[in-house]
Amino acid sequence: MISTKRFGEELHTLGFSFYTGVPCSYLKNLINYAINECDYIGAANEGDAIAIASGAYLGGKRAVVLMQNSGLANAVSPLVSLNYPFRIPLLGFVSLRGEPGVPDEPQHELMGQITTQMLELMQVEWQYLSSDLEEAKNQLLQAVHVLDQNRSFFFVVRKETFEQETLQKQEQFLISNESKGIKRAEDQLPSRIEALSCIDAMKDKVTVQLATTGKTGRELYEINDDIGNFYLVGSMGCVSSLGLGLALTRKQNDIVVIDGDGSVLMRMGCLATNGAYGPHNMLHILLDNNTHDSTGGQSTVSDQIDFVEIAASCGYRKSSYIHTLNELESSIKDWKRTKGLTFLYMKIAKGSKEKLGRPHMKPYEVKERLKKFLDM
Repeated sequence: MISTKRFGEELHTLGFSFYTGVPCSYLKNLINYAINECDYIGAANEGDAIAIASGAYLGGKRAVVLMQNSGLANAVSPLVSLNYPFRIPLLGFVSLRGEPGVPDEPQHELMGQITTQMLELMQVEWQYLSSDLEEAKNQLLQAVHVLDQNRSFFFVVRKETFEQETLQKQEQFLISNESKGIKRAEDQLPSRIEALSCIDAMKDKVTVQLATTGKTGRELYEINDDIGNFYLVGSMGCVSSLGLGLALTRKQNDIVVIDGDGSVLMRMGCLATNGAYGPHNMLHILLDNNTHDSTGGQSTVSDQIDFVEIAASCGYRKSSYIHTLNELESSIKDWKRTKGLTFLYMKIAKGSKEKLGRPHMKPYEVKERLKKFLDM
């Protein structure tokens, strides 16, 4: 078995100090080390963890993701549609529950057979982590070499690989909503491009704007392509988790997350994680048109949901219903003065700009440009 502390110290020496993930009994000792000694963000699910770690990477950190192999299926979407096209490299540790020949629970049987095949299909390089510390250190150097080529690397971890590491602390989440603004007037229902134009006009030289996948990013690009913009493709529902990782690692920047109703509904657990860790420099704006606009206009179920109440109950410091563009502008100005994790909800009209184009840059070029902006 590996000395967990010595292995963790080797990771730290190589620059890995930001961890996120979802617990697994095979990885509990490494998770305990991360909680004890490093920055650890407990995610609601494994896909969110991938996005959080990706945000931390954008913010200049080498990030580690920890998960059970059953959760690898949850992580497929961001791994193939965020990390692959944007060339965002992550170091992952995935347990091998259900390893053939090792007794385990029936739900792990199939995943135990296909874990490494899944990694190969996603073009993620991997190795079984050695239980010998010196060999494991050499494996880490090989992993870093892959990461330096902007490709992710995952270790597959067998049962009883890590020695016991006692959890020394548990983070206490003392969160509460301080301000909640409810619906009190008729909705103006501007177009999305009008709302995005209002948001974009409020940015300054420290603002990063993260736009969710679909027409939100495409319209923001047409309004004003900016070095501080990041246009998410794929990985639906992951934009605020990406924002969380970036906000926690770039506290000198204002991180504005522009989300959609279908996106939030897909991964609502991220609201609880955002609220728990509560970065003061993150503004989360939800533009809700009750529609999957980029796939033919099918309705979402957002008209059944009180997002303002949900965000407030999840610990967002401020959560407000926005009725008009003027109110949106004033609310963004207020946030820039007072900060604190804030959620702004606005209903918008269905539909989008006709003959809407797409960014002329490759996703990885958008990433490289943003990293240069953050390094300025």
